[in-house]
Amino acid sequence: MKRAFISFLFFFSSALFVAAQPAFEGPPPSLVPVLDPVKRRAEYLARVKEVINWAADGGQAKTDDPAKLDLAMIAAKIVLKEDLHGCSQRVINLMSEPGTGPFWMFPTVCIAYLGRDHLTPEALASIRTAWRTTRQLRGDTENHWAMYYISLYLMAELYPNEPAESWYSGKTSAENLAEARSYLIHWMDLATTVGQGEFNPTHYIGEYVIPLQFLANWAKDPEMKKRGAMMLDWLFAELAANSLNGVLRGPNSRTDEGSAIERWQAMASYFSWLLFGNTPSTAGYGGWGLYFAPLAANYEVPEVIYRIATDRTGDFLQRDRARVRRFWRYSNELSPPVYKTNYLRRDYAVGSTRGGLMDVIQAHVWDVTWAEADPRGKHNTMFSLHPFSSMWAMQSMFVTHPEPMIKGVTFEGKPSYDSPDKIMGSSPYERVCQDLDTVIALYDIPADTRFPHINGFFSKDLVNISEDPSGWIFAQGGQTYLAYRPLAPYHWEKYLHHSSGWAKVRRDLGGRLLVSPHLKNGTIVQAASVSEFKDFAAFKAAINALPLAFRLDPTPSVQFTSLRGKKLSFTYDQVPTVDSRPIDYSKWKLFEGPYLNSELNTRKLTITHGKLERVLDFNTLTVTDRVK
Repeated sequence: MKRAFISFLFFFSSALFVAAQPAFEGPPPSLVPVLDPVKRRAEYLARVKEVINWAADGGQAKTDDPAKLDLAMIAAKIVLKEDLHGCSQRVINLMSEPGTGPFWMFPTVCIAYLGRDHLTPEALASIRTAWRTTRQLRGDTENHWAMYYISLYLMAELYPNEPAESWYSGKTSAENLAEARSYLIHWMDLATTVGQGEFNPTHYIGEYVIPLQFLANWAKDPEMKKRGAMMLDWLFAELAANSLNGVLRGPNSRTDEGSAIERWQAMASYFSWLLFGNTPSTAGYGGWGLYFAPLAANYEVPEVIYRIATDRTGDFLQRDRARVRRFWRYSNELSPPVYKTNYLRRDYAVGSTRGGLMDVIQAHVWDVTWAEADPRGKHNTMFSLHPFSSMWAMQSMFVTHPEPMIKGVTFEGKPSYDSPDKIMGSSPYERVCQDLDTVIALYDIPADTRFPHINGFFSKDLVNISEDPSGWIFAQGGQTYLAYRPLAPYHWEKYLHHSSGWAKVRRDLGGRLLVSPHLKNGTIVQAASVSEFKDFAAFKAAINALPLAFRLDPTPSVQFTSLRGKKLSFTYDQVPTVDSRPIDYSKWKLFEGPYLNSELNTRKLTITHGKLERVLDFNTLTVTDRVK
């Protein structure tokens, strides 16, 4: 394959203006869509070049010492053809103590391919030796396996016809290639027929799209190359349709403390900034996101996907399907279906699943997220959850020995899992119903359950918070009015935050938790735009006038007429009704809405915006663009 992208990007590195200030420190970008495709492409390439130059300069550390280069810096320097001798020496040094697992494998693949014509033979040989001598762990999650098998596939293609003893796996190049290809096609079939297990991930989107980009660029097999390119479109279309001004909101199969409350603070925002230019980039350009930049000039986001992300003229409802993370124990189904509802307006978005156990540690079941002109540092969200913690639940989705559970996981990047005041995670004792911008969450928690209470998150950025005698709590976030109705008595606690997945000390970032220590419980949230009412008092009066009846014993149940005039009836563990009609989840498609549509089990996605249409068909591996 010709490596024309290297000289192409090198041209841009000298021809385009280099901003002295990184984008993540500058003013927020404009939300006006760039309709001129030439201008849009130029702005995209300028962002790509900015990331490459920043990484090549050592990022925030600003170093030119080869001994301090990491693989992301080396990748950028190879693209710019800078200090290739120093890069070669540093690669040899790094490969003397190779890592293990997908997060070491895919960056090493990046260097192996980028450096084919630029690193010394000794440096390239050191990479090959590491893939012979060091056992690579496959991991235990969907993103791990995608990274692992794409990496193995590409390395087996790069070094074909080699014997089993030359690989850590003890298999020949051909055997490694066949195993990797088989799994990747299986995974793509699952994702395009019944949905991903790790759907709408706030950070892990990078762990999918970066290796897929490698596959789309470097695979020799035309079929696998095409599959990589089509999956990029598939995942970026989901990002576009599930984001509010570039910010991915809930629900999410996997998230973390930071992006659960500061919705912008996720790698997904880096990709929105890079592809769509409609939100600030996260600090450091998403970390792993640096590995997307070296090949980013070879990808052009389809106009229909760009328009979905940036050019919306009205409210829209999207209903989708996905999968629960795989159960290894204690379930009759390997990956039960997930039913997602997303309602997006100009000022806010509301999203949910039906509740229940999804990802045992990092799921985010529902929220209301309001728009902010500059989302950085803003905790622009509201939700409640049951802070569930259970060795049984962890054993259901992990295959490790029980001894490290539960405490072990809190020392391995998930510090809040066993905290009674945590703000992420799913629970088998939560059920959720959503209709447009109304959410009802019900809880029926057994008496012997660890942490038998619910937490409601109230942001530091809310204003005009008032606890009304009616039982409603009113607040405003941005240009959104919010009404939160706890169904059982509660008290307030300060919210304390883990600043990273490895942080052991918690910080006070502002915000409070509404803690309701009752086994039978529930939350109702109703959102509306400020522009819909004369003033805040009018909103409160409208909410208080809505018919509401509920009971908690023997089973939580709510009858509520929403602000949109819908009569909602919802009882825990029963199918909710809207205007006396049960919601028929059996008829839900893989995607259904104005922008994304796909029938279950078809391997086919239609992406639509106005007259633009793009069809991804994995049955025939074809992409069809139409103007209707």
